[in-house]
Amino acid sequence: MQCLKPEPELTTTNVVTINVGGENFQTTKQTLTQAGPNSLLSQLAETTSDRFVDRDPVYFSLLLSLLRTGALPSKVKDFDLRDLIEESRYYGLESLLTNSLTNPSQLDAFALQKSSILPLNGRDSPSAVATTPFGSLHVSHGSKITSFDWSLTRKSTILTQFPAVDSLLAVSPNTAAAGATDFSGLQILDLQNGSIKQTLNWENATRSGSTVQAIGSSGEFLFTSFESSRRNSNSIMVYDLNTLNPVTEIGHNEIFGADIDSAIPATKLRWVSRYGLVMASGSHSGLSGVSGNIRFWDIRSGNVVFELKEKIDCFSDICVSDNLNAVFKVGVNSGEVFYTDFRSLSSVNDNSNPWICLGDKRKVINGKKEGFGCKIENHGNQVFCSKGGDIELWSEVVMGSAKTSNGSEDQSTKRDFKKNMMGRVKDMGGSRITNLAFGGNKMFVTRKDQQVIEIWQGSARGF
Repeated sequence: MQCLKPEPELTTTNVVTINVGGENFQTTKQTLTQAGPNSLLSQLAETTSDRFVDRDPVYFSLLLSLLRTGALPSKVKDFDLRDLIEESRYYGLESLLTNSLTNPSQLDAFALQKSSILPLNGRDSPSAVATTPFGSLHVSHGSKITSFDWSLTRKSTILTQFPAVDSLLAVSPNTAAAGATDFSGLQILDLQNGSIKQTLNWENATRSGSTVQAIGSSGEFLFTSFESSRRNSNSIMVYDLNTLNPVTEIGHNEIFGADIDSAIPATKLRWVSRYGLVMASGSHSGLSGVSGNIRFWDIRSGNVVFELKEKIDCFSDICVSDNLNAVFKVGVNSGEVFYTDFRSLSSVNDNSNPWICLGDKRKVINGKKEGFGCKIENHGNQVFCSKGGDIELWSEVVMGSAKTSNGSEDQSTKRDFKKNMMGRVKDMGGSRITNLAFGGNKMFVTRKDQQVIEIWQGSARGF
C-alpha cells in the first residue's frame, strides 16, 4: 500500500501587504525586489513593521503592474506622464519606467506617425540633433543647445560660445560634445549647469585653429574630424570616451597643390560595431561635379580597410547598417537610394561600381541635383531616406540566400529591398527635412526654417 505524504501547509510569509494612501495592496516579495536593491519597495519587502506609504494609490497600482508584468497597463494613457514620473522617482522606479516607455525595440517603423511637436526658443532653426538610446534629446539652434529629458516633458537651454553649432553628439543625458565649422575646438559641455567641461583641439602643422567637421563615438572612443582654419590640413582624432585623453590620430592629411582627395575632410563619422571600424565620409563640389570618398578605418592600426571613391553619382548622405550588413547612400544627382553589401567591399577597386540602385534609376535631367539635401539614416532593420519633405522607408525582403559550390553564402546574390508606406498620409510632406534622428522608440524630424522638432511615434500602448 502506497503511503501518501501530507501536503505542506500553505505559507503566507512571502505575501506582502502595503497600505498606500489608505488602500491595501497585496503582492509578493519577489515582485517588490524587481524594483532594485536601493528602491523603497525592496526595503518594504524586507521590513516586518507597518508598511504604510502616504502616496496616491492609483499611481501605485500602475507601477505595481509594471513590476508584475514588465509593462504598464493600457489605462496609463489616461494619466499625466509627469505625475507618473514623479511617483516612479519616489519609489526608485524611474529606470524601469524609462525602459517600459522608451525601449528602442518598441519602435515600429511601419506604424510611425507624427504625434507631437517640441517648440524651441528663438528664431533659429535646428542645425543638429543628438539623442541617447532611451530618448533624451539635444538640439542645437543658432548658438544655443536645448535639451529634453527622456519623457520630453522637461527642457533646458544653454548658450554656447559658438556662433552656430554644426556637429552635436550626446555623450550622456547631461553631457554633449559640440563643434562648429567656423569656430575652433571641440567642446565637452555640461548641459545641466551650462558650462564647458573641457575643450579638445587638434595641433596641426601650421599651428592654426582647428574646426570640427564631424563627431562620432563607440562605447569606448570619441571620434572627431578636424580641419585647420586655413583648410590646408585635416585629421580624425580618437579620444578615450571616459577620460577624453587622445588615443591615436588617423587620416592625417597635409594638402599640397591640387590634391583634391586629401583636401576632403570627413563630414560624417559612424562606428561599425560588427567589424570594429570607423566609417568616415566626405565630399567636395567642383567644376567637374561632386566627388567624395568613404573610408573604413581600423583605429588600432590606423589603416584604411575599405575605400569607396565616389565620382559618378556621389552621395548626398550615407549610412551603414550593422543589422543589414550593408552601406546605403542617396545619390546627389539622381536622388535614388543605393546599397552595397558590406561583405563585398574587399573586392572593390577604383574601376568598379559596387552600388546597386533601389529606386527607378531615373536619368539626371539638365544636371539638376535631385538628391541635394536628402538625408539617410538606419534604425534596426529599416533605412529611412528624406526626399524634400517626405520620408521613404526601405526594408529588406528576405528570400533565402544562394549557396556556392563549397556551401558558403553567395555574396554576389542581389538582395531585395522594398519601399514601404509609413504612418498616415496626412503626416507626409511639408518643408524640406534637415535632420533625421532616432532615440528610444521615437523618430525626431526637423525641417528647414521651422523652430520645432517633430516627434514621430508608433501606436504602441501607453504614452
